[in-house]
Amino acid sequence: MSDILIELGRILEQRKQADAAESYVASLHHKGLNKILEKVGEEATETIIAAKDYNSAKPDDSVVKETADLWFHTLVMLSHLELGPEDVLEELRKRFDISGHVEKAARTQTK
Repeated sequence: MSDILIELGRILEQRKQADAAESYVASLHHKGLNKILEKVGEEATETIIAAKDYNSAKPDDSVVKETADLWFHTLVMLSHLELGPEDVLEELRKRFDISGHVEKAARTQTK
C-alpha cells in the first residue's frame, strides 16, 4: 500500500509546477505554506469530528474520506517543504522494533 503514497507523492510533485488556475495542488502551492497548513488543520478537525461521530452500529465512510483528505493535504505540505511520503515511511519503518514509550522518550531528550 505504500506504493500508493509514493505514486501520489510523484503526482503531487508534477502538479506543483502546473498552472494554478487548472490544478488544485498548484493553487495551494501558489498560495503558500500558510494556506496549505490551514487546509491540513481544517482536514484534521474534520477527521476528528467524523471519528467522534462514528457509529460502528451504523457505519458510514466519512471517517475514511476525511482521513484521505487529511493524508492528501499532509502530502501536499510535505511536497511544499521538499519532503515526500518516502521520508515519513522511512521514519515509520525505523520505529517498527522500538517501543512507543522508548521512541517518545528519545524524541523528548533530543529537543
